[in-house]
Amino acid sequence: MESPRELLKQARSRFTQKQIAAHLGVNARTIKRWEARENDPPKFAAPALQQLLLPIDNPDNSAGEFSFIDLFAGIGGIRLGFEAAGGRCVFTSEWNEPSVKTYQANFPDTHPIIGDITKVKASEIPDHDVLLAGFPCQPFSIAGVSKKNSLGREHGFRCETQGTLFFDVERIIEEKQPKAFLLENVKHLLNHDKGRTFEVILRALRDKLGYEVHYKVIDARYFVPQHRERIIIVGFREKTGFSWNDLQLPDISKRAPVMKDILHPENGSEEPEGHYTVGKKALVNEDKYVLSTKLWRYLKNYAKKHQAAGNGFGFGLVGPDDVARTLSARYYKDGSEILISRGRKNPRRLTPRECARLMGFDRNGRKFVIPVSDTQAYKQFGNSVVVPVIETVAKIMRPHILSLVDAERSGVRQLPIAV
Repeated sequence: MESPRELLKQARSRFTQKQIAAHLGVNARTIKRWEARENDPPKFAAPALQQLLLPIDNPDNSAGEFSFIDLFAGIGGIRLGFEAAGGRCVFTSEWNEPSVKTYQANFPDTHPIIGDITKVKASEIPDHDVLLAGFPCQPFSIAGVSKKNSLGREHGFRCETQGTLFFDVERIIEEKQPKAFLLENVKHLLNHDKGRTFEVILRALRDKLGYEVHYKVIDARYFVPQHRERIIIVGFREKTGFSWNDLQLPDISKRAPVMKDILHPENGSEEPEGHYTVGKKALVNEDKYVLSTKLWRYLKNYAKKHQAAGNGFGFGLVGPDDVARTLSARYYKDGSEILISRGRKNPRRLTPRECARLMGFDRNGRKFVIPVSDTQAYKQFGNSVVVPVIETVAKIMRPHILSLVDAERSGVRQLPIAV
């Protein structure tokens, strides 16, 4: 791809500064500063400028029924959910380099990925219909709060390194006025600081920004064999008929997802993969994933100690017909929250491929690319979303997003929300 400056030069031979600014979603003065070399066009302007130079009848110029940006993108779980609903990603931000590597491996034709969103001016982010953000949850999670308390550190909005990243979401929404947004976080966000943290978020979204806001805690248990409760916050710039009553969760009364649905079958029905599985039957690599006797003894003794003290801490041992605990980013340490029973033998950890299945990344024939080490893969999947949960929410958001997109194209704006 040519440099943003060269593409800008080509675009200016065909379009005015105002037309280019409108396409990029920036102020015309920004284009003027770029041309005057007062500052350089950002890297993420290149694909948008290249798209502007495509022939009008090129189908790629209008791919997707609505556009979205992917903030705190991780490895792209939320993006997958909204692409399944007909969306097109126009901007991505993720600062963690191993996550960027995985993201690029699975979205190879994507635009450049921007690192630190706190250093990006909201005015320079492309226009978009929907803002998506799984903003960092550690400052609000039960484990994260406990850890920070024990270390004497601040948490929530007083955690300056992560908690305040919500305000970057806020400033971008305020500047770009997307038609809708979806934010995802841990369930404990609702109760953090006795509910005051969540109240701050709601006031910002509803009262300050004027959005119609809906939120719901959804357990991924309906889609995958894992108890994983996360809060989904949905907002619309105008009044819509959106309702959580339209959310159709799978009926698990007769057949619920269980662990054998995501475990390696170990019967030769799948091909061996890297160091995950070996031999003709694609058996799980015992040298890599079975717990050592020393570690297994330690985990059992640790569980006994806490059970005697009346605490609930301990390992989670599951069989093929069970449902797992929540996969966390710390899984790489000992795998204790989800251990696969092997009878009288020492249990084993999940392989990264099984984690991809447990999080819904491997689904409907899609095999997610895992280009990183096991340690990084465990962190990435543990920090991610369960893809089919997002797909389901995106599905019920879609008609309302398209209604707002169509209204804008026709020049009709709905009544503002009463605040």
